[in-house]
Amino acid sequence: MRIKRTTPRRLLAVTTSLLAASALVTGVARAEPGASATSSALSAARLASLSTAVESADVPGTAWVVDRAAGSVVVTADSTVSDEAIASIRRSAGDDADAIRVERTPGTFRKLLAGGDAIYAPTWRCSVGFNVRKGNTYYFLTAGHCTQGKPQYYANSSHTTSIGPTTGTSFPGNDYGIVQYANGSIPHPSAVDLYNGGSQRITTAGNATVGQRVQRSGSTTGVHGGTVTGLNATVNYGNGQVVRGLIKTNVCAEPGDSGGALFAGSTALGLTSGGSGNCSSGGTTFFQPVTQALGAYGVSVF
Repeated sequence: MRIKRTTPRRLLAVTTSLLAASALVTGVARAEPGASATSSALSAARLASLSTAVESADVPGTAWVVDRAAGSVVVTADSTVSDEAIASIRRSAGDDADAIRVERTPGTFRKLLAGGDAIYAPTWRCSVGFNVRKGNTYYFLTAGHCTQGKPQYYANSSHTTSIGPTTGTSFPGNDYGIVQYANGSIPHPSAVDLYNGGSQRITTAGNATVGQRVQRSGSTTGVHGGTVTGLNATVNYGNGQVVRGLIKTNVCAEPGDSGGALFAGSTALGLTSGGSGNCSSGGTTFFQPVTQALGAYGVSVF
């Protein structure tokens, strides 16, 4: 829903409108021919070095995560990534090239402006991630690609009801930002919009674990669930926009779902960074761990 009223309203923790990379029609990822499972003995240090080598290849449209159990680095490549680009990634790995496992996903990683239960910057709109506070000062967290340039945010599209200024931003590298509630007339509960007339109270923040069941609230597609499939993932969105340390999930997302809340019950886990696929055929979505943003700004959920 767009915010069209100028009367005070609850700004629940919902998803921002900048979806860094969705609008893909995602099927089941398929393994790239030539991948090898012979590298299970690779040490943690060599796997970390291999991840760095993948990043140094600088291929837009790729995301990767270290699979320590399998002794490999799993690279997900979108439809823009050519066979030659995959070959360049393998060349960058040198003697450990066989430890790279490539999976293809259709579509393109990209950032999209869309809308929902919106907050408005001067030239784009996003949505709230989690409401937080430091002492008696209240803020909301959202995706860092929504706070680039530190814009003022408004509660309506005509920019007449101010929420407050962006006070911090980190993108690329990370993908989080923070906006202060300078307008005391706007309520800001610690809750996530469930898009069914209700909300989920958020009382704590935590770190995701592989295999954990999670939910994502998004302004385009509402609430969808899935499982954490990897940690410390890196995504190359192109144009030098590489984000590291992300939570990888099989939760679907679509344009307009970026920046919003990843949670498990009353525990805040992450902010939507981007992904591929849609909520008809499924997808892969990456999230900025919320604990990193909380620590960076010295704020807490409440």
